[in-house]
Amino acid sequence: MNASLPDIASQVRRDILRMVHAVQSGHPGGSMGCAEFFVALYFDVLNKQVKPFAMDGKGEDLFFLSNGHISPVFYSVLARSGYFPLSELATFRKINSRLQGHPTTHEGLPGIRVASGSLGQGMSVAVGAAQAKRLNGDDNLVYCLHGDGELQEGQIWESAMYAGAKSVDNLIATIDANGQQIDGSIDDVLAMGDIASKFTAFGWDVMHIREGNDMSAVVDGLHAAKAMTGKGKPVCVIMHTDMGHGVDFMAGTHKWHGIPPSDEQLADALSQLPETLADYPA
Repeated sequence: MNASLPDIASQVRRDILRMVHAVQSGHPGGSMGCAEFFVALYFDVLNKQVKPFAMDGKGEDLFFLSNGHISPVFYSVLARSGYFPLSELATFRKINSRLQGHPTTHEGLPGIRVASGSLGQGMSVAVGAAQAKRLNGDDNLVYCLHGDGELQEGQIWESAMYAGAKSVDNLIATIDANGQQIDGSIDDVLAMGDIASKFTAFGWDVMHIREGNDMSAVVDGLHAAKAMTGKGKPVCVIMHTDMGHGVDFMAGTHKWHGIPPSDEQLADALSQLPETLADYPA
């Protein structure tokens, strides 16, 4: 693929909107905000084996999506990375589709290693996988992604405490810090306070990506996080993003957490996002 990473991100955002619009169901806001992260991870950072896809992931990096409701961005990037046919994006959330609203493993969709519908569980899975890699003598890394609202789940802090106490230093957990959740801003619903200090207190090394919707900043930040691994502590990346980024009427509000665009809104949104790689067939 010869397209630049920002061009890929633009196309991914088009995929997200078309997928959610087609079935009038899904979660576009957080997906749009994480496009740079997924494109940077899968097209630049991750040591991955696409084909054949191996569930145990020996000899490669692993990624676990914990906030599974942002499946549209995950599916788009997996398809455009070659894990499964691009045409399958047109089956999103349809009966008997492998692309369910929240990713699951029993459909056998390549690239999916954990079911992630219920928030708060992904870090526990990632910590276990990271420890398995150490036991197997596999020096590859484990990545996971979480929403900042998801940090209100208690299981996150159990796994964070364990990872710090056991020096799980082949783990990079990224927090999508967009300040929004389903019912409003995080500060209004249940303020998280100083997230960095919390992870530091649990024995993690913490860094920030201040511009989580700037591709260069995300690529550089993820490479910097990789350089922090292997030093006795798990790594937390707090990535500051804008929910709904890329479309003017969607950006910066919780209202697009789980709302699909209308026909008119889709046309407006797509007019703001260049078709750089060709849309998948409807």
